[in-house]
Amino acid sequence: MRKQAAKKMPLAPDPRFNDKQVTRFVNNVMEQGKKSIAFRIFYDAIDRVSTITNDNGYEVWKKAITNVTPAVEVRSRRIGGATFQIPSEVRPDRKISLSMKWLIRFAGERNGKSMAEKLAAEIIAAAKGEGAAFKKKEDTHRMAEANKAFSHFRI
Repeated sequence: MRKQAAKKMPLAPDPRFNDKQVTRFVNNVMEQGKKSIAFRIFYDAIDRVSTITNDNGYEVWKKAITNVTPAVEVRSRRIGGATFQIPSEVRPDRKISLSMKWLIRFAGERNGKSMAEKLAAEIIAAAKGEGAAFKKKEDTHRMAEANKAFSHFRI
């Protein structure tokens, strides 16, 4: 058994916006350790967002992240031979992680030429309160609301 939890490695802020959250997002975009390509995809997407919305792309991205961030989720728990979906609050660290992963996943599933294009479209949609990532958040909240009767099983 471990005596204590593993320490989190500190993230270096990104060069353009000097934000650690951007680095965290880029790390989620990254595939096969190709970080420079991931940064290029992210920055291209932000530039596209800026040109399309005539607004600061970085601010639109931040708004998209907050719009997609879930407050509650359901967790499966086996009690007396039956499996219940128990609603529980999401830890702050996990909230951000889920919102980033949903944005990236649903951007990848979109139709478009480059990942930067698809990511820009998903960011714009999420900032407006629409798109697949925002729908995922709404579905998660709806599921938690539907299973509120089992909240007394919470750990």
